[in-house]
Amino acid sequence: MTTATAPSPTSTAPTPHQVWKHARGLLIALLILMIAGITFAAVRSGTNYGHLDPRSPDPKGSRAAAELLKDRGVSVTVATTLDEATTAVGPDTTLLVTGPNLLTPSQQHRLHEATTASTGRTLLIAPGPAAVSRLAPGVRAEPHHPVSAITPSCALPAARSAGTADMGGIRYTAPGSTATACYPSDGTPSLLVRKERGDGDTVLLGSPDFLHNERLDQQGNASLALQLLGSRAHLVWYLPSLTDPSATSDDGSPDGTDDGRTGEETSGDESDFLDLIPSGWLWGALQLALAAVLVAIWRSRRLGPLVTERLPVAIRASESAEGRAGLYRKANARDRAAASLRAAARTRIARLTDVTAREAHTSHVLLPAVAARTTTTDGELSILLFGPAPADDAALVLLADHLDALEREVRTS
Repeated sequence: MTTATAPSPTSTAPTPHQVWKHARGLLIALLILMIAGITFAAVRSGTNYGHLDPRSPDPKGSRAAAELLKDRGVSVTVATTLDEATTAVGPDTTLLVTGPNLLTPSQQHRLHEATTASTGRTLLIAPGPAAVSRLAPGVRAEPHHPVSAITPSCALPAARSAGTADMGGIRYTAPGSTATACYPSDGTPSLLVRKERGDGDTVLLGSPDFLHNERLDQQGNASLALQLLGSRAHLVWYLPSLTDPSATSDDGSPDGTDDGRTGEETSGDESDFLDLIPSGWLWGALQLALAAVLVAIWRSRRLGPLVTERLPVAIRASESAEGRAGLYRKANARDRAAASLRAAARTRIARLTDVTAREAHTSHVLLPAVAARTTTTDGELSILLFGPAPADDAALVLLADHLDALEREVRTS
């Protein structure tokens, strides 16, 4: 006797070709992103500096001014901590503070003491009201005004020689003092020079725009920058950093939580927030956003045509019918089960009565054809083939029996 062997199951593991077909789109997108990132990094290497950085060739950097100063014999030193800045000051040194508003109150007091005793020159870029009260006592800061080309309107030799320059921004007044006021913006000066001890002086500039690479060759910006920054043999370019150890108090907590800043200075600091973010991070975020958009487009592409999926094993029709019946029973879906039974019966009976498949589920076509081959009345046929759902399981079983009997009667008629 020959023993039948069950068909061996078919493996559902994807083939290498299928894996490559599904993953190639993502791999190509990642490859393009990597190439773009490497190319951009190579182009941008060595230029990730902030605004007003003397090493930065970016439009908002100040490398052009620093190089011109070096050509004139002025040594330029970059300082990123308060200790480096205060140690370097002296009678023959100009200290340029690019972000006085970033300093804590204790840092501002230390810086003021060091610069006052040095008899050198100190340039403060756009200090707000709170910073001015500590770095230049007696000077008041006025609200911000747009930067534009302004004539000096003063007797300061550097300003008169430079002529019109891009000034404005925060404006300053020093009531009751002999400070020199230049470049009035809306009637209030945006450049103020106040004499300190000996030959020392403090210069307050309402805007840094004339020091930017993109504006240095406009108006008299280059002349003004060279004369203000090159009056001494040494220039210390101080770039305040939030990681400076002196920015924390003795207990390690940030100093100056209640620094008394007014609304004008707060708004000015918020506008300079992007200056604190390295340009590489900004471009990195842009690349990530672009990658997210590309992935979204890739995932939202139109679906392809339907394909036949190979089943892992062969399932007998009776087992499939029993499994579906079990699901209907578990879900108490007598209506769905009855509709399925009636539809299948109508399809089979239509073939026996020469009714087309399209009209098999149309009552006014199918019922007369069936009634002509059976003794069942039209009303009973309508309830049997197109009636409501059974009320319980027993009624469902009875419906199935009646449908089988009707099909046998039509077949043998």
